[in-house]
Amino acid sequence: MRRHRAARNWGARLHETTWWGMPAVVLENERLRVTVLTGKGGDLVELLDKRRDLDYVWLNPDGVRAPADVAGAAADDVGAFHDHYEGGWQEVLPNGGAPGRYRGAALAQHGEVAGLPWDAEIVRDDPAEVAVRLTVRARRMPLRVEKTFLLAAGEPALRVEEELSNEADVPLDVMWGHHIVFGAPFLKPGHRITLDPGTEVVPHATPVGPGGRRVGAGGTWPHVPAPDGGTVDLSVVPEPGEPSEMLYLAGTGGRYAIDDPARGAGLGVRWDASVLPWLWMWQELGASRDHPWWGRAYVVGLEPFAGRPTDGLARAAAAGTARTLAPRERVALWLSAEIREEP
Repeated sequence: MRRHRAARNWGARLHETTWWGMPAVVLENERLRVTVLTGKGGDLVELLDKRRDLDYVWLNPDGVRAPADVAGAAADDVGAFHDHYEGGWQEVLPNGGAPGRYRGAALAQHGEVAGLPWDAEIVRDDPAEVAVRLTVRARRMPLRVEKTFLLAAGEPALRVEEELSNEADVPLDVMWGHHIVFGAPFLKPGHRITLDPGTEVVPHATPVGPGGRRVGAGGTWPHVPAPDGGTVDLSVVPEPGEPSEMLYLAGTGGRYAIDDPARGAGLGVRWDASVLPWLWMWQELGASRDHPWWGRAYVVGLEPFAGRPTDGLARAAAAGTARTLAPRERVALWLSAEIREEP
């Protein structure tokens, strides 16, 4: 980054900082403060509504830990992610979900760019708009990601623009996604999730946690069959202690909202669904009493993805649900997150 910039504390602005020993950059305007860990995954670890002093990003109670800190770690392919998972919003590439082996490459859970440091460059520093570009290359597959965070003055919205490149002369399958998770201080029982009518709901094949599951079969959003023969309204965030659940949603139109009706606070997320056609819906509601959650997680993940299920890249490629990049292909993507003023 440029080290000698004029200081500014009005309009759109940014500054470099350090979070728990890792490089980070803060983008800020009159409405939002956004913090991105350039030293770990390009993770977004703060999305603060300044008027309400309300952060939409959930942070793991274990805190933020640098991937370089491996003291006491088991060094297994699941722990590689969970030992350093601070919550927030991660880029997931090229493997979604369970660890596995793809064409000779061993890939850890949600590996591998979420655990890497990213290069960062300030590309716009103006009172009207600021932008920072992050770049990373994967280590086990020849993939390059370029991601730009943009924040305009006065706007309650963050925009993300990306390009994924296959740097090989052979086609490659990928599971590419954005691991967006909501929790405290924002998320509470009774919050509402809004999706386009007609969105298709596909349950994961097996339970993802103890206590059975909430959903008995697939269907159309928001009401789907329950295991006991009734129905479940997926648009309502359930009470703590309900079973964990993993669902795949298709036909969303590339948008959703999650709102607190009582507080009048909400967040709308939009993305290019032609690139990421699936929305993963993960709910961990405190029922998992063992590793890694120990009953402390009350979260909902709403995660735009290319590919499913969470069984890893090799399984998705075999099933024909992964995205295939042609040799030297480049794919552009955009996403946005915006505060909803009157949900």
